[in-house]
Amino acid sequence: VQVVESGGGLVQAGGSLRLSCAASGSTFSTNSMGWYRQAPGKQRELVAAIAKGSGTAYYSDSVKGRFTVSRDNAKNTMYLQMNSLKPEDTAAYYCNSLPKVWYLGMSGGFGSWGQGTQVTVSS
Repeated sequence: VQVVESGGGLVQAGGSLRLSCAASGSTFSTNSMGWYRQAPGKQRELVAAIAKGSGTAYYSDSVKGRFTVSRDNAKNTMYLQMNSLKPEDTAAYYCNSLPKVWYLGMSGGFGSWGQGTQVTVSS
């Protein structure tokens, strides 16, 4: 699966953004997918994931209750609705398909990485 992320930008604390991840290839619906972020000087980490099939969503504690991940298999697209944004959410956000064994906080993905989309939250 190859991906293109979009939707980032500059927003004030407390604001919202919606990221999109457009995937190519016919295997999107058969892959669990995840949103990762990488802040300056830090390792990339998986913060939200959505399972293939059931569409069950999983979130790291840092974003739980504020972010919502969803997917539209007909459009080969995954979304991340981000509400109540905080300055510590500032990072480059990436999407990727997940390996068979994955965990929140991991840095690796299964497919190719896109260029990411920058999210900057001002205080």
